[in-house]
Amino acid sequence: MPPRRRARYDEDAAAYGRRASSGVPAEEDGPYDEGERGAEPRRRRAALNAASVGRLGLRYIADLTSKDTEGVTLVEPVENGWLVNVEVVEDRRVPSTGDMLSLYECQVDDEGNLMSYRRTRTYRRGTGAYGGGT
Repeated sequence: MPPRRRARYDEDAAAYGRRASSGVPAEEDGPYDEGERGAEPRRRRAALNAASVGRLGLRYIADLTSKDTEGVTLVEPVENGWLVNVEVVEDRRVPSTGDMLSLYECQVDDEGNLMSYRRTRTYRRGTGAYGGGT
């Protein structure tokens, strides 16, 4: 990964209370877990919520596709993580009602790491994700 993109992931991870490279929470966030007697206490992982996972999914898709994102259309908890759908502008046209959009699905684990992503649908703006006019 280029250094510029790695820095963005590190900044995002810090904003959500953990270190991107290790998955360990940042020093200033969250209460301590009680460790073994005489050992350094361990930090509890900050729990992710739907809003923070949505922002992470949006950032992952924007970085991976290098395309403009419209927004998050779904954030859903699933086994061992989260499912996030992001709407992306695939091709800009004039007028903008001719833009081609896609829906990308990404799976994020409980620690905020991207596990997988895929494009699930492509459609023209104004027709909606599943056809038909608005």
